Amino acid sequence: MELKRAEKVAAVVVKRLSPFCSRIEVAGSIRRKKPWVNDIDLVLIINDPWNFHAEVKQLGQLKTSGTRIMRVMAGSIQVDIYIADEETWATLLLIRTGSAENNIRLATLAKKRGWRLSASGAGLFDENEERIAGGTEKSIYVALGLRYQAPWERE
Repeated sequence: MELKRAEKVAAVVVKRLSPFCSRIEVAGSIRRKKPWVNDIDLVLIINDPWNFHAEVKQLGQLKTSGTRIMRVMAGSIQVDIYIADEETWATLLLIRTGSAENNIRLATLAKKRGWRLSASGAGLFDENEERIAGGTEKSIYVALGLRYQAPWERE
């Protein structure tokens, strides 16, 4: 679907889920401002699980429901919901914003240093498994010796 339509649908979903979240942000292709979007990706922190889950079920057909990811079909549009906490928020937002190529580049740079960028969102870890970055998206770029890239620059 075109970006403008995806942004409108995402805004409706965010508005519906926001009352049950302490944080919520659109990620993926929409955050990167791609002209064509396949699905809607959200990263969020739930503060009212009971009502949050009830509202997600009202969005449409629930395809996947786990502790870290939920997938719902809002009509013909797939909405992927990535569940974070305060510690995983920034890294999960970075990874779920993508692009896949950017994620591979960051993970490869980490690996060359003997480090690990956690796909679960836990952060950037050194060779001793000490978390060295992940409080912000920028902290990961800085730790890897890179200039921070805004979402729309991540290709």
